[in-house]
Amino acid sequence: MNNIKIFTEENYSELSRRSAQIIKTQLDAKPASVLGLATGSTPIGTYEELVRLYKAGELDFSQVTTFNLDEYFPIAKASDQSYVFFMRKHLFDFINIPDEKINIPNGEATNHAAECDEYEKKIAASGIDLQLLGIGNNGHIAFNEPADYFPSVTHYVKLDDTTIKANSRFFQNENEVPRHALTMGIKTIMQAKKILLLASGAGKAEILCEAIFGTITPKNPASVLQLHHDVTIITDKEAGNLLIPRQ
Repeated sequence: MNNIKIFTEENYSELSRRSAQIIKTQLDAKPASVLGLATGSTPIGTYEELVRLYKAGELDFSQVTTFNLDEYFPIAKASDQSYVFFMRKHLFDFINIPDEKINIPNGEATNHAAECDEYEKKIAASGIDLQLLGIGNNGHIAFNEPADYFPSVTHYVKLDDTTIKANSRFFQNENEVPRHALTMGIKTIMQAKKILLLASGAGKAEILCEAIFGTITPKNPASVLQLHHDVTIITDKEAGNLLIPRQ
């Protein structure tokens, strides 16, 4: 497991600080880095810390390009449940990244297949230097759900019932959660030069342990990270509980 570095922090705040410092190190070394970004509750603390570092004059995002992992489909960009809204609320509105360097799949596209093809071409043209990931309760990374195969490139996907239930906390009720999304594929994610995965809470402990130490299988999409050459995993104490004896 020399390709995977694991840091188990005392709590979520420490997790977020370490994650932000890794991203800062990337930008210090390469100011024009291409970052792959994630949504969900886990990276919020990281984004807050990045904003703090920017306001303190320790970070500059003026040359950075970003690609988000996914977006619900269909969904209006102005919806407060869209990932466009999420990213602006938690990061983009508070840093100096140019709008033209922000890339998020278009949940308003009239043709989802064409949108996926175009998004994949944009990623391929620049590559991703550092990809930030979370892990779902069922092992999904981005919206690549458990399946019989690893989806390769950016694609249109039907969300798993467990994902819909988990994401319903962000909506008025479960019925409001979109049933489909546009998402980077596994191959797209695996082509990033570096991967940074965050996991918080006891509910992620078992699936994360299976992903890192178990069989590589599309039934647990995150398990494919065992094959990547440069993965850093940061957990809080609860999510890393099953990893500690095996580090």
